[in-house]
Amino acid sequence: MSIDGVLDEQFYRSTASIPNLKQSLPIPGAVPSERTETWIAFDDDNVYVTARLWDSAPESEWTANEMRRDASTVRSNDNFGVFFDTYYDRRNSIGLYLTPLGGFSDLQMTNEGSPNFDWNAVWDIRTGRFDGGWTVEIAIPFRSLRYRAGTEQMWGIQLRRFVVRTNEWSHLTTLPLSVVRTGPSGILRMSMYGTLVGIEAPPASMNIEVKPYGISGLRTDLTAVPAVDNETHAEAGLDVKYGITENLTVDLTYNTDFAQVEVDEQQVNLTRFSLFFPEKREFFLEGRGLFEFGRGGFGGGFEGGGAPTLFYSRRIGLQSGRLVPIIAGGRVTGKVGAFDIGLIGLQTDDEPNVGAESTNFSVVRLRRDVFARSSIGVLFGNRSTSLVSSGANQTYGADVSFSFLRDAGLSGYYAGTVTEGLTGNDRSYRARLNYSGDAWGTQLNHLLVGDDFNPEIGFVGRSGFRQSSASGYWSPRPGFIGWIRQVTFGGSINYFENDRAGFVESRDRGASLKVELENSDRFNVFVTDRYENLTVATGISGATIPEGRHSFRDVQVGYTFGSQRRISGGISVRRGTFYTGKRTSVSLLRARIEVLPQLSVEPSIQLNWLDLPDQQTYRGEFNQHVARTRMTYSLTPRTFLSGLVQYNSRSDALSGNFRLRWEWAPGSELFLAYTEERFTETLDRWGVLQNRGLVIKVNRLLTF
Repeated sequence: MSIDGVLDEQFYRSTASIPNLKQSLPIPGAVPSERTETWIAFDDDNVYVTARLWDSAPESEWTANEMRRDASTVRSNDNFGVFFDTYYDRRNSIGLYLTPLGGFSDLQMTNEGSPNFDWNAVWDIRTGRFDGGWTVEIAIPFRSLRYRAGTEQMWGIQLRRFVVRTNEWSHLTTLPLSVVRTGPSGILRMSMYGTLVGIEAPPASMNIEVKPYGISGLRTDLTAVPAVDNETHAEAGLDVKYGITENLTVDLTYNTDFAQVEVDEQQVNLTRFSLFFPEKREFFLEGRGLFEFGRGGFGGGFEGGGAPTLFYSRRIGLQSGRLVPIIAGGRVTGKVGAFDIGLIGLQTDDEPNVGAESTNFSVVRLRRDVFARSSIGVLFGNRSTSLVSSGANQTYGADVSFSFLRDAGLSGYYAGTVTEGLTGNDRSYRARLNYSGDAWGTQLNHLLVGDDFNPEIGFVGRSGFRQSSASGYWSPRPGFIGWIRQVTFGGSINYFENDRAGFVESRDRGASLKVELENSDRFNVFVTDRYENLTVATGISGATIPEGRHSFRDVQVGYTFGSQRRISGGISVRRGTFYTGKRTSVSLLRARIEVLPQLSVEPSIQLNWLDLPDQQTYRGEFNQHVARTRMTYSLTPRTFLSGLVQYNSRSDALSGNFRLRWEWAPGSELFLAYTEERFTETLDRWGVLQNRGLVIKVNRLLTF
C-alpha cells in the first residue's frame, strides 16, 4: 500500500469503512457533526490505518497550526487518533494522533493512566486533502509493536477525532461524560475500547535494534573547578534493543549521552520545599508508567505536599543539577501473562566537581493484574552509595489499585527505606478513595511520610508529616445557557500534622469556580486560606520568615483562551497576604502565537511581587519573576528548529537553548544544540558568561 496521503487505491472503493464515530462531547452517543471514514488493513510487515475526515468548513476555519512531532499543541489542533491495546489486557495501550498539517504525537499509556507523551516509535505517516476534508495514511511496522504470542491477534482499539471550532470529541465506542472529562479525552479508559479481530502477526524476527551515536562539541564552564574554557570533546556510544519475546524487551546502553535533550524550564518556588522537574531523557521514558508506584506520584493539592515518588529516574546521571556520566546499563520491560515486569540496572562514574561517587542503581518492579481493572505490585530499589551516610540505600514497597463501578477507585501503598544512621520513622503509607463522575466527584486521602523516609532513588518533597485531605466538586451542565458547556464548583481541605509531635504544621482550605464555554474558553476563580506553623525561622524566596503561626489567604482569577485562536493561552492574577506581608502575582501560561502554520512563539511569564515589611532589606530582593519564550519553526513534522530563552530573577540567570532536530531516516536523527547561561546581576549589558556549549550528535537506527 502506498503511503502518500492520497486515498485513490481500489481498496478504498471496494472495502467498506468502519462505521462513523460516535460523539462523546458535548452529547454522548449523538451523530458527529462531521463524518469520519476509517479503514484498517495489514500485510506481512505493517498494520495500516487510513481515514477520510470530512469537514464542511473551509480549510481557513480549521485549527491546523502545529506540525512538529510531539509538540503539546498537537492536542489542541483538529486531530485524528488511533490507539491499540495490543496485549488485549484492557489496561495498557499505545497510539498516536495527528493534525491536518502532518504534525503528530505518539504516546504510551499504562494501567489505564500514566500517559507518556515522550515515548516514540517508528511510523510512516502522510496527510492529504480532498474536496471536502483531509486524509490520513499510517503504516505501523509490526516490529514497532509488542503483542501476545501467536499469529491470530485480538487487540483493543479506539479511534478519536477532535474538531476544535465546535469543541467536539468523537470516538469509536460511546464514552460517558465522566470518562471523557478525566482525559486525556477518553483514550485512557482501555476497558471501554472496541475489539479488533483478524490481524495476523508475522513470525517473530530477530527483532534487534542497534542505535550507535557519535557526538562532538565545544564547551565552556567558568563555574567548574578548575574552569573549562572552549574545551573540545568527542565521544561515541551505543543503545541496543532486543525483543526477548513478542512482549518482553531488553534495552542496553553504553556511554549514554543526552546532549539533545532540551534544558529544564525555570520554575518559581515560593515554598520551603524542593521543586519537581520532569524526566526528558529518552532512555528513561519508554515504559516509565510501569515504574510509577502507588498511583499517586508527586502532587496532592498543596504546595510542597503530596505522596513521594519511589523511583525518580532523574536521580540517575544527575546530581546537584550537574551531569554525572552514565557508563553502562540495561533495562527489561514487558508483560508475562498477567504480570508487568520492569528491571533497571545502571552504573554511573564519579564526578569530582559535584562530589558524585561511582554508583550502581538497580530497580525491580513487578505488578499483577487482578480482577477487571485492578492491580497489585511491589517495587525494590537499591543505590550502592548513599548520599547521606556510608553504605548503600534501599527502598521497598507494595501498592494496590482497585477500580470498581465505572468511576470509583481505591488505591494505596506501604513503603520503607533503609539508610545507615537514620533511626527515625523510615516508613510511608497512603490510602485514597475517589469517585470521579461527570456531575459530581469526591476524594478522601490519608498519607504518612516519616521524618527518616529516604528513598534516594526517588523524590520526597516533604517528610515527617501526616496528611489528611478531602475534596469534592459539583459540575452541572446548564443547558438553558447556550454559551456555557459546564460549570464546576469545587472545594478542598488539607491538614498536615507533624508526625512526631502531632501538632498541625500546615492547613490548606480552598474553593473554586470553573466555567467551560462552548467555544473552549475557560474562566476560573480560586480562593485559598492557608496556615503555616513554623517551629524555626525559615528561608523562603530569599527572605527569613520568623517562627510562629502564620495565616494568609489569597484570590486568583484566570481566563484561558481556546486553541482555535491565533493567540491562545491563559492569563491569571493572584492577590492576597503571604506570611508577614502581601503577594501579588500575574501569570501568562501556555500562551501560543501563531505567526505562520510552521512558525510559533510561546511566551510564558510569571511575575511575583512580595511585600514583606518586617525584613531588614529592600523589598525587591524577595520578588520572583520567571520569563521564558519558546520559538519553533517546523520545516517538516520530523525536522524543526527551536529556541528556548529564559530569565529567572531569583538566580539572576539568563539562558538560551537552541536546537535543530532532523530525523533523516526512520528512528535516525541529527541534533545540533547550542546552550548559554549568563549571570545578569552586574553592570555588564549582557551579564557575565557562566557556561556555554555547542554539540552535534548523529545516531543511526539499524534493525535486524
